[in-house]
Order: sequence, then structure tokens, then C-alpha cells
Amino acid sequence: MFPAIADRAAAWLWPEVCPFCARVSSQGICSACRGKLEALKIQEPRCMGCGKPIHHGEQEYCYDCMHMKHSYDRGYGLWLHKEPVSTSIYQFKYHNQRRYGVCYVEEFIRCYGHMIKRWTPDLIIPIPLHRKRRRQRGYNQAAVLCRELGRRLGIPVDEKGLVRKLYTEPQKKLSHQERSKNLRHAFRVKKCFKPVSTVLLIDDIYTTGSTIDAAAAVLKEKGVEKV
Repeated sequence: MFPAIADRAAAWLWPEVCPFCARVSSQGICSACRGKLEALKIQEPRCMGCGKPIHHGEQEYCYDCMHMKHSYDRGYGLWLHKEPVSTSIYQFKYHNQRRYGVCYVEEFIRCYGHMIKRWTPDLIIPIPLHRKRRRQRGYNQAAVLCRELGRRLGIPVDEKGLVRKLYTEPQKKLSHQERSKNLRHAFRVKKCFKPVSTVLLIDDIYTTGSTIDAAAAVLKEKGVEKV
């Protein structure tokens, strides 16, 4: 079954639920969770590198970005990874709740749609999964987000040009140095990929930036100017 047809079939078979508490809600995000999400939304002041919140307006960069140079040019995130966001992302990522991605993208566009249009990206690219993990999970959650974002904003999505060639250990239990080492040489760009000026690179969770950095470095090596 094609992904779009599967999503529509799921909507017919199950009632719409709030992606953050799983209670039936015809409005998508329920009013109780909407209030919690507002408190978790990343706002100014934020790091001019990765986009994480910072404590003082006179700061330009967070601690991590002050001590390392990123391969990507600018980063933005929507929410802090705390409850109820963390549980929702877990369900989206590991329990086939792909419909949640539609909600995430709606909120992302509400906050950053104007900025994305100003960037005028030529392509949207998801952080790829290794084929072994893709088989285990059945789908790439970052690609789900990219398809919906591309459809709504009219931007082409490339799910095949960037691939993960090494099967790496899960990142969540590793230190920053271990993450970087774990991801060294993990990505490659296929010969069919045609370099463009600007790429919007999407992942579901940002921690230290090691994954995004490794992927951005490979894209820039192949001629992409901005990530």
C-alpha cells in the first residue's frame, strides 16, 4: 500500500487523536496539550548556530556552538525534547504513528514557514536511515516529515541522493566525541545527486548536532553551498 493511501486508510479506521496525549480530539492537538507545547516552544533568545535556547540575550551562541564549528549553516528546532513531546516523538518514531508527522509539520510551518520561503531551498533532504534499521522500523520518520513539508511548501524532496552507508550504534547513550566518531564516514552522496545551492536538511531530534553535521559535511563536499 502506498504511504499516502495508507495514511488516508488509517484516518478512516481510527478516530483523530491528539499526538501528545493520544486522547480523541477532532482538533488535532487538544487544548490541554496546546498549553504545554507553548511552554516548550523554542523562542528567542536562541543560539545563532544550532537554534537551541540560550539564557541571556547578549549571548550569540550556546556552549556547544562556541566550542565547535558546524558543517551546517543554521539550525532551528520547534520544541524542547521534554514531555509530552518526547513521548509523542517516540510513538512517531518507533510505533508507526506516522500520522503524527502531519501535525508536527503544521506546527513547524506555522512557526518557520516564512523563514523557509525566505531561504528558498532547492531541495529538502531527510537524514537517512541505514537499510538495516529501515527494514526493522519499516519507514524513515525524517522522510515522513520531509514529504509533508515539501508537499505543503511546494519544495522538491530528495530521499535517495544522501544515504547512510554504515550501520552505527544508537547515538542517545554516547558522548559528543563518541557521537562524532560514530558518525565519521557514515554518509555518502550517490552519483545521481546533482548539487544545488541550498538544502534544507531535516531530522526528528537534535541533540549535539553530530548527525546533522556529518550529513551536511558530505553534501558540501559534493557542491552544496548552504545547509
